[in-house]
Amino acid sequence: MAKRLHEPLIIVVDSREQQPYRYPGAVVKGLRSGDYSIVGFEDRVAVERKTKEDAYASLGAGRVRFEKEFQRLSKLDYAAVVIESSLEDFLIAPAFTRMNPKAAVNSIIAWSVKYKVCVFFAGHRALAKTLTCRLLEKFARYARETHGG
Repeated sequence: MAKRLHEPLIIVVDSREQQPYRYPGAVVKGLRSGDYSIVGFEDRVAVERKTKEDAYASLGAGRVRFEKEFQRLSKLDYAAVVIESSLEDFLIAPAFTRMNPKAAVNSIIAWSVKYKVCVFFAGHRALAKTLTCRLLEKFARYARETHGG
């Protein structure tokens, strides 16, 4: 069993991801939920990546679709939304939107609680990439420890 705990982690990148993170050995294929998962765990874990601008667009014109994504993510064992912005920077709305930044944050918080999906404001893209990898690594580790695979 100890050998299984040290199997290499192979990250899955959704084929529709427009600005994919690059991970060594990653595979690209369609995911039902999220932008990133792990080979063999695609139906159990996912991370959705958002830029600040994409998050605002998703909370505005794409609101219904974005909430449905939260609903799909909520059915997994673990899901997270990683935003490539600090909370402080997120409170400065992009020029293209009229959305109140506090309303945007309140929607994200409400859906996070309602659907039990973790939301992380990761600061910037490089931190978001690292955080995404760490979340997937931790999920794989605990899944393998508790369920043997």
